[in-house]
Amino acid sequence: MFLLLLALQQSVADSSPFRQLALPSPTPVRGATGGPGPRYWQQRADYTLEATLDTATNMLRGRGRIYYVNRSPETLNYVWLQLDQNIFAPPPNSISRVLNLPPLLFAGGVVFDFSAKGFVGGITVDRFAANGRPLTTKVLGTMMRVELPRPLAPNLGVTFDVAWHFPIPPYGGGRMGHVGSRFYELGQWYPRMAVYDDVHGWNTLPFLGAGEFYLEFGDFDVSLTVPAGFLVTATGMLANPSAVRSAQERTRLARAFTSPGQTAQVITRQEAIANTTRPVPGTKTWRFTASAVRDFAWAAGSGLRWDASTWDGILVQTFYHPDATPWEEANSMVRATLRHFSGALGQYPWPQVSAVEGLVEGMEYPMVIYCPSLQKREDQFWVLMHELGHQWFPMQVGSDERRYPWMDEGFNTFADYDAAEAFFKGTTYADTVRRELLAAYDATAIPGSEQPMITKPDEVRQLYWTAYQKPALMLSILREAVLGREEFDRGFREYVRRWKGKHPQPADFFRTMSNLTGRDLDWFWRNWIYTTARLDQAVDSVRSSADSAFLYLSNRGQMVLPVTLELRYADNSTETRSLPVEMWDLGSRFTYRVATAKRLASVVIDPRKIYPDIARDNNSWKR
Repeated sequence: MFLLLLALQQSVADSSPFRQLALPSPTPVRGATGGPGPRYWQQRADYTLEATLDTATNMLRGRGRIYYVNRSPETLNYVWLQLDQNIFAPPPNSISRVLNLPPLLFAGGVVFDFSAKGFVGGITVDRFAANGRPLTTKVLGTMMRVELPRPLAPNLGVTFDVAWHFPIPPYGGGRMGHVGSRFYELGQWYPRMAVYDDVHGWNTLPFLGAGEFYLEFGDFDVSLTVPAGFLVTATGMLANPSAVRSAQERTRLARAFTSPGQTAQVITRQEAIANTTRPVPGTKTWRFTASAVRDFAWAAGSGLRWDASTWDGILVQTFYHPDATPWEEANSMVRATLRHFSGALGQYPWPQVSAVEGLVEGMEYPMVIYCPSLQKREDQFWVLMHELGHQWFPMQVGSDERRYPWMDEGFNTFADYDAAEAFFKGTTYADTVRRELLAAYDATAIPGSEQPMITKPDEVRQLYWTAYQKPALMLSILREAVLGREEFDRGFREYVRRWKGKHPQPADFFRTMSNLTGRDLDWFWRNWIYTTARLDQAVDSVRSSADSAFLYLSNRGQMVLPVTLELRYADNSTETRSLPVEMWDLGSRFTYRVATAKRLASVVIDPRKIYPDIARDNNSWKR
């Protein structure tokens, strides 16, 4: 009998919406308050690379060194690298090609097709050695295992000599590609060290397309040899400007620093058009260096316009084709957004940022973003702003995009709405843009079809909703209805500060927000991230007496949230009352007593309509 009673009690406890969320136990590596612990560690990878772009064959050839430091407490006998170009390899090396994965669909008809539109490529590793001796390697799709010549003990490093080549796809899954032999956007172009962390050990989930990247931080020294008539921009700062830029370009670029906030035309439209057909023999080698970044990308081409400005000493550059006239405002858009995000999320840490217009629908790398040219001003701002926001998530806060895109795309999208409201302040767009999240909920959060946010991106059918829009709606409600703006902003900024240059996990974010705000939020994360719970708050009835009104409220869905009430009295006066989420501690029904002698005329739940309530017809009562 005792065991039966115990089992029944356990069953009741487990059904509570406020039960404790099952999180990994705190460790000296990851603390109980959500920050890195006193023994936090992560690996380091530094790259010294040389690459040559062959425009006749559209081939990229590279070589260089990778210095890898083992900061873990374990001795490593092998390492893993990412060979992302193998997503375009022929079967069976490309899992994506074998599976014929469907493209991702985004707002505005944007399509990310991971098939490379029929292009067959893949990377060839010509050499992978250490101390002059080739190492044993095994390629598994987009991952490569390398046997170390000797065990790598903690706090020791190893230098790998590497050489590789691959044909550049015309369309690289929406993240890279080229237009003929005149313009190239390069990402995922070199063998990259996989992350080894305290949670999963080696992170070897394959690159299938939907899941993006999880990378170690380090320094880069990269030399790029391209046709002499090409203009190049990349992660980092140019180390040899006098060797590759004309005196006129250097003079015009200097104006951006002498007139902060003003856009200087380094290459004008007329000059860009002329450069398109002007033959320049030979090649030039551009050298870029970057510190404390997790990746390196670059773009190169002829016939590009080049605008530049500065904000707070940071160089803002935009590169675009002569016919991309919407981009004439792009530099000021990027500059305004850089200022906004630096104030909201923490100062931008690098000396420059470059936005490149081209064939990529939207992709981000440290200090470099790829965006298309869009005719509608709001759309053009949004894509520039969104890709720039990734300079914080995940370029600074290095979350695991392969598993948790909501910590990357979702956090960034949430910040985007604030930036859009600030940029378009005073317009109808600014006043209404965030409401599209509730419209997306109505259209996409369909029972039996919607998937939890915790689902891996490669398994998600509606990634734009699950990884972008729903997390933005979640954080908007957390700020406005649960924590309040001041408490939320303090916790969110502290999360960014704590995990800058590091690798947070979901539990680190949860614990940071709970400990900073003093609120138990397990119920909130369970509703939004681990389930597809739906909200249905209702006013069942109202009963009045001489000095009180009794409001009979119910929570008819699985999701729990605080209740906001708008009370209107017979004298036409109104007041708003907020009830904490603990009102549902004892069940799904709650009686709220309003001590008043005034006659109550109507009651409305969620008067601002910020909740995704699935049945608003029961949200109000009228006498």
